[in-house]
Amino acid sequence: MSAEMTSEQAVRDAVQMHSRRVWRFALALSGASDVADDLVQATCLRALERHHQVTSHDHLDSWLMTICRSIWLNEVRSRSVRRAQALSVTPESELVATLPDSETNIFAAEVFTQVMQLPEAQRETVMLVFVEGYSYRETAALLDVPIGTIMSRLSNARRKLKTVMQFEAADAARRSGK
Repeated sequence: MSAEMTSEQAVRDAVQMHSRRVWRFALALSGASDVADDLVQATCLRALERHHQVTSHDHLDSWLMTICRSIWLNEVRSRSVRRAQALSVTPESELVATLPDSETNIFAAEVFTQVMQLPEAQRETVMLVFVEGYSYRETAALLDVPIGTIMSRLSNARRKLKTVMQFEAADAARRSGK
């Protein structure tokens, strides 16, 4: 009985500790803050309902991310709407940390805007590796894909982001007359 209470408390603690990270991931998946809110709520509920399935208290953040992704995929399948509506209302300001350096915030907002334009698989991979700090191996396990797929997605995402950012920099320089 006490082990069950311990696992429930561990899940409650993990939900409190990682809910912001799960929300960012949910936002990366869905592209809409209201959908991200719903995903986090559903994730928390499912985690608490299934606390008895927890065998280790180490990596509960990964477990929460996996639940969030599973709920998202089920939602997408049930609606038969694959990522179309989500990208139009990306609230970049909610993704970017509020740092005292405003120039950094502007640049980060620009990068996040471009990240949100990536295909869903690349976007979720970029968010897990570069924003949430998971290793390639952890991300592969979380997304249930081979590690080579993670490397490929990141390579493609980097290439797309580099091209877009170079184009925008050249466009800005052209407009300023430099």
